Amino acid sequence: MSPAAIPRRLLAPEPGWTADADVVVVGSGIAGLTVALRFTELRPGGRVLVVTKDVLSAGSTRWAQGGIAAALDPDDSPAEHMRDTLIAGVGLCDEEAVRVLVTEGPGAVRRLMARGAEFDRDPSGRLQLTREGGHRRDRIAHAGGDATGTEIQRALVAAVRAEPRIEVIEHALALDLLLDARGAACGVTLHVMGEGARDGVGAVRAGAVVLASGGMGQVYAATTNPVVSTGDGIALALRAGAVVRDLEFVQFHPTVLWLGPRATGQQPLISEAVRGEGAVLIDASGERFMPGVHELAELAPRDVVAKAIMRRMRETGTDHVYLDARHFGEAKWRARFPTILEVCRSHGIDPVTEPIPVAPAAHYASGGVRTDLYGRTSVPNLYACGEVACTGVHGANRLASNSLLEGLVFGERIAADLAGRDLTPGEPAPDDRPAGLVDPRVRLKIQGHMSRGAGVLRSDRSLAEVARALTDARWTPIAVEPCTEAWEATNLLTVASALVAAAAERKETRGSHWREDHPERDDDRWLVHLDIRLTAEGLVMQHTPHRSRTEPGRLPAALAAELAGLGIDPDGLLRLIRTALDEDLAGGQDVTSAATIPAGQRAVADLVARKEGVIAGLPVAEAVFRQAGPEIEVERHAKDGEPARPGDVLMTVRGPTATLLTLERTALNFLTHLSGVATLTRRWVDAVAGTKARIRDSRKTLPGLRALEKYAVRCGGGVNHRMGLHDAALIKDNHIVAAGGVAEAFRAVREAFPGLPIEVEVDSLDQIEPALAAGAEEILLDNFSVERLAEAVRLVRGRARLEASGGLTLESARAVAETGVDYLAVGALTHSAPALDIGMDLRGAAG
Repeated sequence: MSPAAIPRRLLAPEPGWTADADVVVVGSGIAGLTVALRFTELRPGGRVLVVTKDVLSAGSTRWAQGGIAAALDPDDSPAEHMRDTLIAGVGLCDEEAVRVLVTEGPGAVRRLMARGAEFDRDPSGRLQLTREGGHRRDRIAHAGGDATGTEIQRALVAAVRAEPRIEVIEHALALDLLLDARGAACGVTLHVMGEGARDGVGAVRAGAVVLASGGMGQVYAATTNPVVSTGDGIALALRAGAVVRDLEFVQFHPTVLWLGPRATGQQPLISEAVRGEGAVLIDASGERFMPGVHELAELAPRDVVAKAIMRRMRETGTDHVYLDARHFGEAKWRARFPTILEVCRSHGIDPVTEPIPVAPAAHYASGGVRTDLYGRTSVPNLYACGEVACTGVHGANRLASNSLLEGLVFGERIAADLAGRDLTPGEPAPDDRPAGLVDPRVRLKIQGHMSRGAGVLRSDRSLAEVARALTDARWTPIAVEPCTEAWEATNLLTVASALVAAAAERKETRGSHWREDHPERDDDRWLVHLDIRLTAEGLVMQHTPHRSRTEPGRLPAALAAELAGLGIDPDGLLRLIRTALDEDLAGGQDVTSAATIPAGQRAVADLVARKEGVIAGLPVAEAVFRQAGPEIEVERHAKDGEPARPGDVLMTVRGPTATLLTLERTALNFLTHLSGVATLTRRWVDAVAGTKARIRDSRKTLPGLRALEKYAVRCGGGVNHRMGLHDAALIKDNHIVAAGGVAEAFRAVREAFPGLPIEVEVDSLDQIEPALAAGAEEILLDNFSVERLAEAVRLVRGRARLEASGGLTLESARAVAETGVDYLAVGALTHSAPALDIGMDLRGAAG
């Protein structure tokens, strides 16, 4: 008899209620609430529905004791933060994702503070920064001593409660993704546990679904994760056909309060910050053992510390070690770690007078649902961020306190991507995926087997035993009724099966994955990612080579993906760059640089704003430098769409001096032009602020630069009209004459290209009614005076969208917008925007 299949859909009643939103966010931690808040800021009128399994203030974020890591100290830098992150990730970090994290992180933390999060400061008002494992700088911001997560959650919840465009459904378990005929997400089914306006199973229709559901720590018997962390998001994504990556890399926190050999469930965490402040690890005899293991001793990366503790426990025949911080004294404990002090004392341990018993426990999943740099998964319209996602920043082992930062940075990126998209949901297609449930009584068995055979220590034998136990757990002698306990048990079994398959496949020791039978790291065979999908045939695994560098003439994969996500074709951009360089070099060389720069000299250069404006094109400028090959390093200090002041450093590049100077003009040509477009657009956007009108571009672009210039318009806060003559129809007077009338022209386009957007241009009021009668949903009012625009708005009465075009100026923009039109079409944005003055300053050269 063949084993039962992993369910590809949860058995559940048909939805008894429905709700609608532009975006549905599953989860209410730092990642999910950041998406919701940032989206409503970027998209006026946007509606978000936040679904949370507990109350809004619950979840993993509030349990984060240590803090949030970012290069906030003037003596620190994103480059140093990146280096520490890459070291902790043991060769499997996505370098582009890490660069995004550390470069955008400081600004994201400052925006979090602007939302009301209050971090600890010294008497002079400066942030108090501390150090944790793997960090070589003090860069951990904390709040309330050891209550950082609680403070962040408080601030975000308050902001969400104050935003009427964000609706919250509490006590709701997300069940399955709704998919349209194309296989794109168009909503989610969920079960509300309780009674109220919505209870039982329902469906939320939305143009995008964002998974921010946290981790899967409850798959183990002992974990720091709250009871709701049952891997629901990863299981949901697998059932929807999404790719999950690197599930074998589960981080076991080295110092979890040991409550006895039979303790299960959520265990109290003893923050890494305690070691950051000087606590040391000792064994049962009082001997300190970390100094001989790693140069950073107790502050080594977490996998190093966890393994050292397990080794010492095995050598001494004990099931725990001790964390000794008695030298802190009562005053420091109360001031710096009041929560941990209270928790320890509630369990009969006084850290002021005795060492704290600790042991590793499941803590954080470095793998998860595979995403790109904007949180997009392999399923269209499905996004993921926070612990449920695998963005690539953690690699094989998460650097301490990078998790809150990841949720913040990539939550903002997802919101930015969503704000520029059409969020009209498709129609759910009939769902023929086989449904099923497992017996909820298997939950404790799953957790026990996972801790014994797939925990900190793993081997072929132990993992094979766990795999057999998980297969047996799919069978049930009774008919299982749909309920929360059965849904959670099914999710745990699904995630555990994928995790064990990956752990058995990776026959090496790397980061948080420790194979006793394969104790060495093996880059020759295992510098790969393990990607898993759930199909009709079961779990299917693929080895995906890890690419951390790129060859000359090509772009790093992550940068190429970022550009594609911005609507910029990476290959097309490379052709533009090569054309520009060919014009400069004509097959020869930069003769000035060749004559004046010593061979082998390297330099550091900054791209600096000379004038005030809005930045656009930093990824494009980076592409100019990056296509030269891995010898060029690029570090961004700003984001497209942000304002810049004179003197602001936007980007730093490092590499051979001659190469930097040869590429300088091409990079600046793109950056200054695109920033000029964004700056002019922002002036128009500011001019109509407070009205419903939006600033729109046209096809008046420079040859070859249309996608770039239209991207710059979006950076400035404007919106794009059609990209060309192919993606939308604009019926003008000549088309009307040729077709024999407005109705005839409209009908001809509709018959030839059904579903294509159609706009009709009119130049007089008496042409409006025929355009409406023909079915026009959008009308371009060409060269109308303000008075005639107002009359047109009254005539149309909302039956079509109206665009004002021709004869517009910045001085008249507000008056035009106040007539009630929907768009102001401004060809000057791309046709005649002055370049923004940006230069490159060489600040260091060495032979």
